[in-house]
Amino acid sequence: MTLNLPQKQFNIKKDSQGKLIILDQLRRKFVALTPEEWVRQHFVAYLIDHRGFPAGLMANEVSLTQNGISRRCDTLVSDHNGHPILIVEYKAPSINITQNVFDQIVRYNMVLHATYLAVSNGMRHFCCRINYESNSYAFLNEIPRYSDL
Repeated sequence: MTLNLPQKQFNIKKDSQGKLIILDQLRRKFVALTPEEWVRQHFVAYLIDHRGFPAGLMANEVSLTQNGISRRCDTLVSDHNGHPILIVEYKAPSINITQNVFDQIVRYNMVLHATYLAVSNGMRHFCCRINYESNSYAFLNEIPRYSDL
């Protein structure tokens, strides 16, 4: 499926049951190639190849606990001191980005306290900057370069 992200060649193969799997460059392992995973891999590649994000400061499927419940954020980017700076939530291209998606990422951020939040379904991308001093947020016109975070 064509996404609203730059094209990229990925390492895709079939597993022992004939299902497609894709190499996740951050997790360094093959994972099931779902529509959401297709978005994740393209978005991560976009961040690294076009926005200057260091792969070594990025992680996919990061576990966190909120109110005693285990959750996983899709992608977490840290600064050079290891502090969360960006959380990204992905949905399949067929899933509309709704308030529920933003509510989900905000819940993750209650634990992580990142400055930037992004949501993408591969077709539409949203990014906002959180201002903790004024308890406000502002949507950005584009995903910032890592050097601008």
